Amino acid sequence: MNNFLAYEFPLKERIRLFMRLEHLFQQFDHCLQGTTVWDKRAAIDALHSIITLFARNDIKSAILKELERHTSILTMISKNEDIDDSKLQSILQELQAVSQSLYQCNGKIGIAIIEGNELLKNVTQRTSIPGGSCSFDLPGFHYWLEQAPPQQRNDLEKWSASFSDIRHAIELVLRFIRQSSSPSQEIAQTGFFQDNLDPSSSYQLIQIRIDKTIPCYAEISGGKHRFSIRFMMPSKEGGRPTQTQSDIPFEITRCLL
Repeated sequence: MNNFLAYEFPLKERIRLFMRLEHLFQQFDHCLQGTTVWDKRAAIDALHSIITLFARNDIKSAILKELERHTSILTMISKNEDIDDSKLQSILQELQAVSQSLYQCNGKIGIAIIEGNELLKNVTQRTSIPGGSCSFDLPGFHYWLEQAPPQQRNDLEKWSASFSDIRHAIELVLRFIRQSSSPSQEIAQTGFFQDNLDPSSSYQLIQIRIDKTIPCYAEISGGKHRFSIRFMMPSKEGGRPTQTQSDIPFEITRCLL
């Protein structure tokens, strides 16, 4: 059983975007397993959010740049005699294969899903209206929600298939970043911790782990020069949380790649 609560804070806008998409893909997968109308509504909502992020950002270019950066760094590391060359070459081959699959994707990923699907287009047009996807607003959507779960799952898998390559690339990049550095143990005096970062180094992510028995949560802020952590106590009456005055032990990883 995991006795720690983990928090992550991206230090680069590109990583922030990748983590948002990772969150939405995981939400979509979870809802895809359900069999109720509400599960499928939630899956459609997650898919719409994914499509919206792809429409607003050139994610394909962003992830290709990140893959190239990782490949360049790992190629430099390969010159170190202490490195497991066979494992490193396997990673480099995986990066190259993912990059090639993305280069073969034509156009802006995800846009064709909406353009070629009247059901998704109609649902998307109603999302800005609170409660805008009721049965009287979208009878076609209501009909689809009442179909057999295997048919709905098949449709959702088909509609999300165009994201599979870029999703794999995002998961690969985030995995490398998360595993790039070793954690250290720190103490937040009276619930506060601050540290400087070398701006010439490519820090991507801050990871925090805190014992679940500590009645606080980590509020992280920062950028490429420094970051700070405040351990906050939730209000039992629903009011504003307050910073704890206790010294809080925690584990931190400054992910550098």
